[in-house]
Amino acid sequence: MGSGKTSLANFLTRKLGIKSILEPQDENPYIKDFYSDMKKWAFHSQLFFLAKKIQFYNTMEEVKDLILLDRTIYEDAEIFATALYRKRFISSRDFRLYRLIYSEAMKKIKPPRLLIYCHCSTHCILQRIARRGRDYESKVDRQYISYLNRLYAKWRESYNLSPVLDLNTEKMDYFSNFLDGLDILNEVKKYI
Repeated sequence: MGSGKTSLANFLTRKLGIKSILEPQDENPYIKDFYSDMKKWAFHSQLFFLAKKIQFYNTMEEVKDLILLDRTIYEDAEIFATALYRKRFISSRDFRLYRLIYSEAMKKIKPPRLLIYCHCSTHCILQRIARRGRDYESKVDRQYISYLNRLYAKWRESYNLSPVLDLNTEKMDYFSNFLDGLDILNEVKKYI
């Protein structure tokens, strides 16, 4: 959230002429409720995202074209659902069900050809969230964003299912800085 992944997905889609599937943030019927009452709506919101990711991966298998997915199923389970469980916003019983569905889905899902890991500081993320102006996101506190950032870093250290392109997006400007854009395009092209 706020790391620049959707902007990067739009940039790569335009420059490479590929299809992208963006995070269905606005489609999630629980998302606004979740930001108002995380304990009550965390499980519902995460289950929605998991179901949509499974649907996306099934669609990608049918299409056979190169598709860019702006958030992986791994993040949903390993970062967001795990964080909400550890913060006691998702009960143990519900988390076991979530993990069962996730582990069954993972039996059929192929890893990506390339994982692009966008990261930046908590301060930068909070600035971008404020600029974006989504009312429901403005209620998220700094500690939660910082916690997610730490979980991402830890998850990235152990991720080994595919090659990874690490991008510190804090000062990177692939839209208006020609060299930043060219560097990213050249790296990504090595895998497609």
